[in-house]
Amino acid sequence: MPYNAGLMYAFQPQGNELTCDGVALSAIAASVGTPTYVYSAATLRERIAALHAAFGDYPHALHYALKANSNLAVVRVVRAAGGLVDANSGGEIEVALRAGCTPADIVFTGVGKTPAEIDRAVALGVKTINAESAGELERIAAAARARGSVARVALRVNPDIASESHPHISTGLGTHKFGVPITEARAIARDAGARPELKFVGVHVHIGSQMLGLEPLRRAATAVVGLAQELRDDGVHVEHLDLGGGLGIAYDGETVPPADSYAAALVTIVRPSGLTLIVEPGRAVAGPAGALLASVVDIKPRGDGTQFVVLDAGMSELLRPALYGAYHRIEAVTARDGAPVTCDVVGPICESSDVFGVNRSLPAPAVGTVLAVLDAGAYGSAMSSNYNRHALPAEVMVDEGAWRVVRRRQTIAEQLVCEE
Repeated sequence: MPYNAGLMYAFQPQGNELTCDGVALSAIAASVGTPTYVYSAATLRERIAALHAAFGDYPHALHYALKANSNLAVVRVVRAAGGLVDANSGGEIEVALRAGCTPADIVFTGVGKTPAEIDRAVALGVKTINAESAGELERIAAAARARGSVARVALRVNPDIASESHPHISTGLGTHKFGVPITEARAIARDAGARPELKFVGVHVHIGSQMLGLEPLRRAATAVVGLAQELRDDGVHVEHLDLGGGLGIAYDGETVPPADSYAAALVTIVRPSGLTLIVEPGRAVAGPAGALLASVVDIKPRGDGTQFVVLDAGMSELLRPALYGAYHRIEAVTARDGAPVTCDVVGPICESSDVFGVNRSLPAPAVGTVLAVLDAGAYGSAMSSNYNRHALPAEVMVDEGAWRVVRRRQTIAEQLVCEE
């Protein structure tokens, strides 16, 4: 099932084998073990290229949202393909630098930046710090003043617009913690523009994730274009509009706006302003590029004729189903004979919410069967944890017919080293 019409999908069957860009996933699982994440470098490149092509010659920048997946190998592929980065923490800034990004490639976002993170961003001279409040602007100014420098800043606004996605990943309503109310933004930006330690360069908005419709994005873009014009009228310098990310992917056959429709919707609204357009894709780049491989460790029949299929991966490896009730397709990596059975695919964690899929139809799995949980490249490994002392999973990159481990499996000794 392709993510978008006209775009490749890496995980396809070839004969009896489910493959990633032609490489059998069963071979990776046999060599590396499970749980293991597998990524397609070709998919990452193609999605960056498709977005760049969609925006065409309109001045734009794609700042890949590291929160979706910040594996160094993933970020290096994205950077080489022409993607810049959006960092949401000091740790993500350091990942970006390690991946070969320069400070000018980094937009620093985040709702609760610490003094140390602010000082580091100011010292580096990142492209923009997206400030969350008037108080944060004051702290950025103080850090710049202490260093005798000028920090480039933008203001994140909250337009009170519903994203029409899951409430836990909606960020643009007035009841959400993100940004400043758009009704207060003009005065706050005017004050920031008057500070000698700050160079005010833009307005930022991000209203949510996994959006399958364009109307909320249009409304948010219209709101910030209007604000930018007001700031220009006030004599405040504005270089760009950062419209965040949020474009969804097809987890379960949903209709997803193609990249060209997404770009056209934004450019049509921004073009009259002449301002550079920044977007922060994350899921739309990494989501379809990854799958989680997990092995069946137990089959538990139920009285109604269905089964529990227990995997060696759970919410500690892929949190989205437990956290959001999110849907991921699940397929065997090697075709199996026999009639399909109805099963609940679950993990080993001591929580009843540790479920990957309910009432799924699968060719009768057995202990040792390897399954692939698809479209797990975004918010998969990035949200994994050591709950129940699970080791962080291995991660593999497939590129041009070959594969390599890009994160080895964590050991219990590595978990405990900070506790000894």
